[in-house]
Amino acid sequence: MRGEPIAAEIREEIRERVHELREQGIVPTLGTLLMSNDPSDERFMDLKHAACEDLGIEGQDVRLDPTAPAEDLYRAVDDLCADPDVHAVFVQAPLPEHVESINVRQRLDPQKDVDCFHPENLGRLVSGDPRFVPATPAAVLRLIAAYDVSIEGRDVVLVGRSNVIGKPLANLLLQKRSNGNATVTVCHSHTRNLAEKTRRADVVVTACGVPELVDGSMLSTDVVCIDVSANRRSTDSERPVVVGDIDAESAQEKASAITPVPGGVGPVTLAMLLQNVVRAAERQHQ
Repeated sequence: MRGEPIAAEIREEIRERVHELREQGIVPTLGTLLMSNDPSDERFMDLKHAACEDLGIEGQDVRLDPTAPAEDLYRAVDDLCADPDVHAVFVQAPLPEHVESINVRQRLDPQKDVDCFHPENLGRLVSGDPRFVPATPAAVLRLIAAYDVSIEGRDVVLVGRSNVIGKPLANLLLQKRSNGNATVTVCHSHTRNLAEKTRRADVVVTACGVPELVDGSMLSTDVVCIDVSANRRSTDSERPVVVGDIDAESAQEKASAITPVPGGVGPVTLAMLLQNVVRAAERQHQ
């Protein structure tokens, strides 16, 4: 289940919509906030802005030292949300321990909160009336549709319960909607007998950030595996390797379909985020 062909389709849709907005004198603009020196986070942010530039979306890239006072981040969020030229605001998670996540969430303008960070937007998603669908859950749903994976009435085991991926995705999968109506089991770090849960699944989605946690012995025959995580693991060489939460080699012996890491969910996630940026610009200018 390669992501790049799907992402390419989405980018072409975005390119046309950006052109239409620019014809009206509207320049879609994404403001991003990074308070981390993790190479993975920095790389993801670089990719976001490179993709924006390619599609004609402007970017404001704010990066703060992870040891800086929390007030610096709060102030940066306020500034981006107050800027009429910025249509969308994205805050990279996880945040440093001294930053109160709820303070960041509540400061975001819900109209610009393209990754569903604000409690209002998360509540609307859970109730079935989303303003935006977070980029990663949206990417998973797009891949499911693109590769004709049927989930209606089937058992889906989701490993991970974060506010940005696990919880929104679980709610989307069980809703009465296209690519919904699944029976969803959410597993996490306190789940007992994880293998017992995953072996019963028709579809396994992992988003916990634990390298190769799930292997082929924990899967049923013909299962569909969707691996959201991209974990960096050190090697003897200078460059680390990127692996998912699923041990791809052993899982391929059981799975009927599997997302590669890298190259699966990641490219589609980036495309879906930029689609939300354009949607935010369209709505703000009606």
